[in-house]
Amino acid sequence: MPETTRERLTSGGWKELEFGPFRDAVTIHWIRPFEGDQPGVALLKYEPGASVPRHRHEGLETILVLDGVQSDETGDYISGSYIVNAPGSEHSVWSETGCIVLIQWDRPVKILEEETA
Repeated sequence: MPETTRERLTSGGWKELEFGPFRDAVTIHWIRPFEGDQPGVALLKYEPGASVPRHRHEGLETILVLDGVQSDETGDYISGSYIVNAPGSEHSVWSETGCIVLIQWDRPVKILEEETA
């Protein structure tokens, strides 16, 4: 039996879930929070114009765009796009129109802008 499930995510089932604060104009619904050395799995909801500052991936990150368009320095990713960011890679993320993504991080990311602030 699965540890946890979320129904109909690709057909809008995420609209029925509760989201909490994550970053300015980005909210989170944890499916499986980080625990020990285990990966974290969540849904992130970006409001139109929201962004996450430049950060480094301390582990593998995978993203499935469920709705809207997520962007970074290498392009725009429409609904249905699957993105893999390797450990050690860096980027910033934004959404002009707003989006919802399913994300799995092997390790929490390191926000780089906060290092120089």
